[in-house]
Amino acid sequence: MSCLFYRIFKSVSINILDKSEELVYIIENGVDTMKKNMGIYMIVLSALCFALMNMFVKLSGDIPSIQKSFFRNLIAALIAFSFLLKSGYGFKIRKENITLLLGRSLCGTIGIIANFYAVDHLLLADASIIQKLSPFFVIIFSYFLLKEKVHLVQVISIVIAFIGAMFVVKPTFASSTFMPSVIAMIGAMGSGMAYTLVRMLSQKGVKGPQIVFYFSMFSCLCVIPYLILDFHFMTLQQVVLLLLAGVCAAGGQFAVTAAYSYAAGKDISLFDYSQVVFAAVLGFIVFDQIPDLYSWIGYGLIFIMTFYMFFKQKKMMS
Repeated sequence: MSCLFYRIFKSVSINILDKSEELVYIIENGVDTMKKNMGIYMIVLSALCFALMNMFVKLSGDIPSIQKSFFRNLIAALIAFSFLLKSGYGFKIRKENITLLLGRSLCGTIGIIANFYAVDHLLLADASIIQKLSPFFVIIFSYFLLKEKVHLVQVISIVIAFIGAMFVVKPTFASSTFMPSVIAMIGAMGSGMAYTLVRMLSQKGVKGPQIVFYFSMFSCLCVIPYLILDFHFMTLQQVVLLLLAGVCAAGGQFAVTAAYSYAAGKDISLFDYSQVVFAAVLGFIVFDQIPDLYSWIGYGLIFIMTFYMFFKQKKMMS
């Protein structure tokens, strides 16, 4: 009799254990799905904010790109500073994270200055699409630095998006836009490395507002010597436009920092290309800029791959 009870007890225990493990897997998978979805939403929100930022930067007129970057980062630093004071996160960074934070700040600063230069010398939509080559670099850097596995379909999607970008850029040594395009690509590479380092910092417990604050302050300090030597006085309208650019930039920085803390670059970076759509719409409405046929082909390729990957990931997660 006791042997029978033991067998029943053992069978029930194993069944409960199996169900518990299945429940834990479902919960963990559900949390992972929620994080990935939040990452996608945040990356799209950041794309909208950065598209608006580029619009205000272009509207501000003939001001050096470095001076524009200073005011953009100053506003972001002030907003992050205020948030840190109210949230209680504080400003202390562990010693082992300082090198990563400096790397993120340096790469981000290169990305910003290069992007502003491109916005001043290219069509708004074209500058945005080149800058959005950063997802291509995010996946590469994440593979080597974070050891994040990349699926073949993700690689193919990024390659097709890259081809789409080439339709927009139309690189040629005879073109007057070649050098601005090269500088924009350097900026995209800097942004890609910066976003990868953001994920590394988030995994080490560094808070988003801390990353935004130190990056923005670093960028401001880097360009102060230039401002002292060659400061251009601005009209009230230009000041207001750059303040608006700073507010949008702060929103974009907080959103993109949150995005890469929620999910891996291979899962969300492609959705950063949504900025191209926002930039094309804003460029048409505000600047009467009409992209040519090749640009529309490029936009179409990027748009198709973005939606394909969105529904592909939802299917995989379900």
